[in-house]
Formats: sequence, C-alpha cells, structure tokens
Amino acid sequence: MVRPSVAPPVEVGPAPTPLPGLVGFTRALGTAGVAVDAHRVEAYLRAADCLDLVDPANLYWAGRLTLCTQPDDLPHYDDAFTAWFTPDGQLLPRMLVSRPKPVLLAGLTNQDAQPPSAAEAGQEPDLKVAASDLEVLRHKDFRGMTGAEREHLRQLFARLTVRPPRRRALRYRPARRGQLDPRRTLRSLVENGGEPARLRRRARHHRPRKLVLLIDVSGSMSPYADALLRFAHVLSRGFGPTAEVFTLGTRLTRVSRQLRQRDPEQALALAARAVPDYAGGTRLGDGLRVFLDRWGQRGAARRAVVVVFSDGWERGDPALLGEQLVRLSRLAHAVFWVNPHAGNPDYRPVQSGISVALPHLRRLLAGHSLAAMETLLREIRDA
Repeated sequence: MVRPSVAPPVEVGPAPTPLPGLVGFTRALGTAGVAVDAHRVEAYLRAADCLDLVDPANLYWAGRLTLCTQPDDLPHYDDAFTAWFTPDGQLLPRMLVSRPKPVLLAGLTNQDAQPPSAAEAGQEPDLKVAASDLEVLRHKDFRGMTGAEREHLRQLFARLTVRPPRRRALRYRPARRGQLDPRRTLRSLVENGGEPARLRRRARHHRPRKLVLLIDVSGSMSPYADALLRFAHVLSRGFGPTAEVFTLGTRLTRVSRQLRQRDPEQALALAARAVPDYAGGTRLGDGLRVFLDRWGQRGAARRAVVVVFSDGWERGDPALLGEQLVRLSRLAHAVFWVNPHAGNPDYRPVQSGISVALPHLRRLLAGHSLAAMETLLREIRDA
C-alpha cells in the first residue's frame, strides 16, 4: 500500500500591517476633488491588505486603480499621494507615467504651482488649488462650460442636499404635548368607568409643502435647459410625489413622471421625447393659463412654492402674462422667478415678461451657475 505523500509545511509570516493613514488619505483625496465613495474606499483597503506595502509603488497603484474613476482624477491623485505619503515630495520613478493634461477643469488649474519643498513635507497637504478649481466651477456660467466640466457638474448636482419646506397641517393628531383633546379624554373616562384618567392632548403635525417647477425650454433658454432639467430631476427625487415639473415653450408639457426616474440620463431622455417644442418660441402667458386651468386651481398650486425658470422674453401678450401671475400669486404660497441673466452685474429687468412679473414675485433670483442653484435651494427650504 502506497502512503500518500505529504507536502512539507510552509512557513507563513505575519500578515502585513496596513499603513496607517489610508482612510485619511481617501478623505484628503475627496477634498482634492476626486469622487470617492464608501465602496471605493473598501476596495482600496482590501487591495492594500493583499499587497506588500514595503514597496510604495504597490500602494500607489492600489489607490490609482480603485479610487480614480476617470482620467481627470489622475493629476489630483498624484498631487494628494505625493503630499500624503512620500517624504521627499517627489513621486518615485516607478510610479511616474505619462500624465494626461487635465480636461475636467481645463483652464482652471494653476499651472504655475510647484511641488512642495522638503521643508514643507512635514506639514499638512496643501490642496488649495483643487479647492479653488471646484469653487470656480461652482460659480461658472452653465452656458460657457466645456463637455468635461458639464460631466463634473452632473456629479455635483447629485450631491445637492434637498430639504423640502414644511407647513402646518389643518388636522390635529394625538400628541404628548399640545392643547387638550376633549373627545379622547372623555372616551378614556368612559372606558375606565368614570375614574380619573390621563388627559389626552393633540397638536397639528407638519407636512412637506408642494413644489411646482415651470421651466422655459425656448430657443433663448436652450444653453441652460439641460442644467435646469437636471436640477429639476434632483428636486423631483428629493420632494417625491409633492413635486410637479412642467416645461414652457409654445405649449405646456408635464414631465413630472419622466423626471421621477432614478437614473438622471434615462429621466432626461424620456423628458426630451415628451417635449415637442424644445428650442422653439415662448408663450409664457398661454402656458401659465393652461397650467392654472388644468392643474393649478385644482390643487397643484394651492399653498405651493412655485419656481419659474425663464429669461422673460415673451412673444405673446405681456398683459396676459400679468393676469396669470396675479392668479398664481393668489393660489401659491410663494412665487420665485429664476433668470439665468440675473447673475450678470449689468443685468436690468427690462424684458416684457420680467417687467410685468416683478410685482407678483417673492424674489427674482439668478440661475446661471451651481452656486445660484444652491441659493435657490435655500430660498425654497426657508419658504
């Protein structure tokens, strides 16, 4: 009988200890402008646990392959890695590869920035350049953005925090504190045979206030239409069924159902198919009249926050627009008008639509940049 051969035991060394500061490095990378989520951080830590971290090149490539999502992230990753890990402030020769020219923030990166010196190696990583690039992008006009900047803008839109405004409901609900509820108190006394019971109280609860978005998709607004519809998609997902979205052009089109899709690209594609008058003329008065007759007075605009996105160029009768805004202001809780050109310091509200709308608005706001959209979100929340 042949006995099976037994392989000699293999000596297994101690498991490699992860280099401290890996999670802190991912946070610094997010500050530098690279979109790092929890799944990528977990993949990065797993990769670092499987590699020999004695060689810094392994750590470099583990982070580059798991934390970077697009070529524009590579310059920011190299700068953050150099400042965080290397003591001499220089990338190792084995890590050095052909570095693509930044496309995402073309023209915004400081090309004269020098690598940190040896004296600055012990200080905190200097990520002011990346932060300033992001700040410039937040205030840049949608109309002048490149394709790569628009792609980055879509990621920033997805990070917006939406907080619907609240209103007090008309009905009362049982509560621990509030005014006395006579009906429930007497019912409790009867159930206890007339014995004294705890006093029952009631209070009005709060409900999310409705939101209505009217977006001008005429020819003069076409450079901003894509960004405004993406912003409307964010609000539709944040507000849920209490948000209604319409497009204004030569006719009124309801796109609320299309923009409730989870995927923004699919939602915008469905909305584009539903809008037959994209980049056409503008009849704001007729569109508002149809909205008020079919949806507004039936409940959509009652005690709601209404936001009109338009530059105010009206081809129809301005007097009709003024009449419909009077009706809308009586129904709605607040009416905001967002004009992309209002962000220009030399802008004057002299357009026919704007001039008749101003007396009936809560505020006239700018809508040309991401920072302007953030201001609008605060106005909606505080309404």
